[in-house]
Formats: sequence, structure tokens, C-alpha cells
Amino acid sequence: LSRGTLQIYAKEYYHHVAAFPRYISAIHSQCPDLSKRQILLGNLNEEEQGEENHPELWMRFAEGLGCDRQDVQEPPQLKETTQLVEGYFDLTRVGYASGLAALYAYERQTPEISHSKIEGLETFYGITDSRTLNFFHVHETADEWHSQECAALLEDLSDEEKLQAHQAALKASSLLWTFLDGMEAVHKREFSQKEACFVQ
Repeated sequence: LSRGTLQIYAKEYYHHVAAFPRYISAIHSQCPDLSKRQILLGNLNEEEQGEENHPELWMRFAEGLGCDRQDVQEPPQLKETTQLVEGYFDLTRVGYASGLAALYAYERQTPEISHSKIEGLETFYGITDSRTLNFFHVHETADEWHSQECAALLEDLSDEEKLQAHQAALKASSLLWTFLDGMEAVHKREFSQKEACFVQ
């Protein structure tokens, strides 16, 4: 991928990262059990609290790619980004079981993906500074135990709730994949434009 495509990815995906604390807040507000809400609250605090909150860490990643902070905060340009954010809000607001499954669908894969992204950014783009990579370093470890906590909460659901959770996890995964489809389309358009310039 070109650095320009990575910049578009960073700007678009920021909207999902920025909304993530609100997803967790919606799940937390629908959880009837205090001890389980406390687990979700711990996750929410880590996402949102202090100067090292996760939306800020992603913003620093975008800046490390050369993006302007104000540009990153502009509304998303891809319909797939809007669908991802709105879809996740729908899943996390419709009920506790669905929200929990959407959270798990994301956090379960994040540690491995974060490790892969660090390797790719270092190897192919020469990006090694901790400020740019810290979002991924944090998620290499944090989401490993967050996903374990989430899996335990899912195990406590009733059979009916587990069916709801299963459908929500499939929907959440589809939203994430469709976002990546949108990014692939951006890459192909950019590649086609470069080919056209080369032919001319």
C-alpha cells in the first residue's frame, strides 16, 4: 500500500476508534449485574481515560503517517466507514448480549493484528518510533485479557442470549470486513490512476 492509502485508512478508521468508548458505554448501561458492569467499566476507562486514551493514541498514529489532526477529525469519506460506526452503534444499543458479542468480535482478533501491523509498518515503511506505534503496542496486550474477560461474560449468557450473541458477532465481523473492502477499493482506484499516468 502507498503511504497515501495508509493515510486514508488512518483517517477513516479513526472514527471507529473514537466511537469505541461509546460502544462499551452502551453495553455497560444495559448490563444488569454490578460485578459484570465493573469489568466493562475497567475496559471503558482504559479506552477513554487520561491523555493516553485510545482515540488519542490512534490520532498519534495518523500524525506519524503525515496526517493533519484536524483533517482526521473531519467526517468520514467512505460509506463503509459510516456503515461500520452506525452498525456498531446499532449492535451495542440493541441489547447487552448483542453488544457484548460485537465487542468480542473486535477485541478477540486485535492482539494478533496489532503485532502484524507493527511488523509491517517497521519492515515496509520504516516506521519505528514509539509515538506512532503505541496504539498497536498497547493493543497487543490489553485486548488479549479484555477478550478473555469478554469471553467469560459471554459464557454466562442464557442459551437464548447466546443465539443473539452469535448473530451479532457475525454482523460485527461483516461490518469490519466491509470496511476493509472499502479500503481495498481505495487502493485499487489509486493503483489504476497510477497505471493510467504511466501509460500516458
